[in-house]
Amino acid sequence: MKIETFIEKFDLFADTPDAVAKMRELIRHLAIAGKLVHQDISEGTALDLLDQIAAHKSALEKSGQPRGRTAVVPVPADDGAYALPASWIRVRFGEIVVNRDGERIPVSKEERETKAKTYDYYGASGVIDKIDNYLFDKPLLLVGEDGANLINRSTPIAFIARGKYWVNNHAHVIDGISEEFLRFIELHINAINLEPYVTGSAQPKMNQAKMNSILIALPPLAEQKRIIAKVDELMAVCDRLEEQLKDRETRHAALSRAALARFAEAPTPANLHYLFHESFAISPADLRKTILTLAVQGKLVPQDPSDEPAEVLVARIAAMRRLKKVKEYAPVSQDESPYDVPLSWSWVRLGNISLTSDSGWSPQCHSEAREGENWGILKVSAVSWGVFKPEENKALPLGMEPRPDCEVQPGDFLLSRANTEELVARSVVVDKTPPRLMMSDKIVRFTFSDEVEKGFVNLANTSDASRAYYARNAAGTSSSMKNVGREVMCNLPIPLPPVAEQRRIVAKVDELMALVDTLETQLATARRTAEALLAAAVAELTSP
Repeated sequence: MKIETFIEKFDLFADTPDAVAKMRELIRHLAIAGKLVHQDISEGTALDLLDQIAAHKSALEKSGQPRGRTAVVPVPADDGAYALPASWIRVRFGEIVVNRDGERIPVSKEERETKAKTYDYYGASGVIDKIDNYLFDKPLLLVGEDGANLINRSTPIAFIARGKYWVNNHAHVIDGISEEFLRFIELHINAINLEPYVTGSAQPKMNQAKMNSILIALPPLAEQKRIIAKVDELMAVCDRLEEQLKDRETRHAALSRAALARFAEAPTPANLHYLFHESFAISPADLRKTILTLAVQGKLVPQDPSDEPAEVLVARIAAMRRLKKVKEYAPVSQDESPYDVPLSWSWVRLGNISLTSDSGWSPQCHSEAREGENWGILKVSAVSWGVFKPEENKALPLGMEPRPDCEVQPGDFLLSRANTEELVARSVVVDKTPPRLMMSDKIVRFTFSDEVEKGFVNLANTSDASRAYYARNAAGTSSSMKNVGREVMCNLPIPLPPVAEQRRIVAKVDELMALVDTLETQLATARRTAEALLAAAVAELTSP
């Protein structure tokens, strides 16, 4: 397969994460392996170029110009690297370049602020400032000497500086036989893994000796020029592909918004079909959010005039609560209602539709999970992610008396009262649970009448309006640990439909979420297939 064919088939793996970045990486690899352009015997060999470089360095020495003489470790006969074309040779970086690090002069930020901003001032990753004078006035190769970028490669390590400019002591300054030659060395440095040449982890550094020992696969100079021209051509194609992907993402985003708006206005099966159409590429997360929003706003299923209004249900619950002599909470005012709901619905406080609430206890436990069916204490992570996770527990020490009243039961509605800003007061409805798992004191349990569908309360508690309410009312100065008291939970405004509609909504949400789960699985499978295609294509192109 040729690289051009690979690019023509780009649509097959365009949705692979970082597809264009991987294509750029492949182009660089092929370039320095002698696989991007053909070899031409009329162009001589790299040995001829070495003679020219030696003559160039000798001329510099005779003229008194610095040429950065350094000791270079010879290249072993068997260096273990990939095979090169016959006209190429593998050499050390220090053999073929002229180092001009001795001409660098660092200038402090304070001093630079007093000077005119005329010429570029370079650091390890490029231009970092302007200054009133210059040290160099010809194209030179700069190679980052230190900084995290040597490892994470967020920007190119090597780059050509042109014009008149100043360089501080955080970038190596490299001269060579020609600008075309320097461009090939730039390409080579940016294509290889530099970690073997970097010292230090907290403060990575590639000193001059390490840099000089870098192995360079060197082609004849004429071939270098053809390689650079081909790389420029292919990188321009990558630029266009990148723009096309951005345009496609923009169009998909607009189509997605339109489809979501259409479904919100009329959540019919036909409009639901649009949400799942591949042309819109709506993310599963956005689909779930839309379904949830429509569910708690009374737009997911039609209202049935024969359903008993929610206010009648609320009155019955209030009578039950009076018998239990539990605290009554103020009605939800119109100002507190985040949005309008159907006439048959009512805005109520969570505390006014629950019958009881309690929490668990947090004795000193073992850090590991319990074994078998020994007693355990649930961690907040058991109730933080939308589904109950009984495996998230700590073992109660043997010999410590358990508290069966804190044991979690199937059907329990549980919330976390302490967690991160994102997860505090998240809730779950327990489906199945193994025995002998107790709530911690950071988990709160609410009980309800049989005429309140806990699945719907869970949806309401998960909605954007509820998350905003908790964000306003949670205590704690750190986003990594927020607390929500029982009173805050009980005062949460809940949009309550008639009980029959609650059940229809929960059933519809379950149905739609299952479709989203299927879609997510299909997307993941398609992504893995694209990644496999990309890997296979890369393997074919890079194989000997």
